[in-house]
Amino acid sequence: MSNATNDEVVARLRAKLPTDADIEIPPKVFVDMGGELLRYEEDEALVARFPVRERYQNPMGYMQGGMIVAAIDNTLGPLSYLVAPPSVTTQLNTSFIRPLGPDDAHVTVRGWVVERAGRQLFLAARAHTDAGKTVALSQATCQIVNRGRR
Repeated sequence: MSNATNDEVVARLRAKLPTDADIEIPPKVFVDMGGELLRYEEDEALVARFPVRERYQNPMGYMQGGMIVAAIDNTLGPLSYLVAPPSVTTQLNTSFIRPLGPDDAHVTVRGWVVERAGRQLFLAARAHTDAGKTVALSQATCQIVNRGRR
């Protein structure tokens, strides 16, 4: 399913879950942030876009770094479910390159699979402005979980 739309990616995510799974797709935080899944590149990458909202601004008027990381996490999470059994993020490292200001309408995140090694999934992401300028770079490690264990 290459270049799938938001609805197609959501349907794909739901189809991967067991019928008795108590997992909400898309999660409330994704919906609250106004997330939109733009493109899924089969078993490789997922692109999502989030509006830069005034309520996410820090005192200087820039999008707060934690909200940028939330956008990244809200992209890598669905990607991890699309390419492997359900997992949890065990590590997420982010380097900020430049701020997102009130003139920026969206932050777009492209997350991709670096490697799967046994029960670990290694992912990376790049967040950028509508003009294509890099805002942040991230690396994540996810641990595939046994169903029914928390």
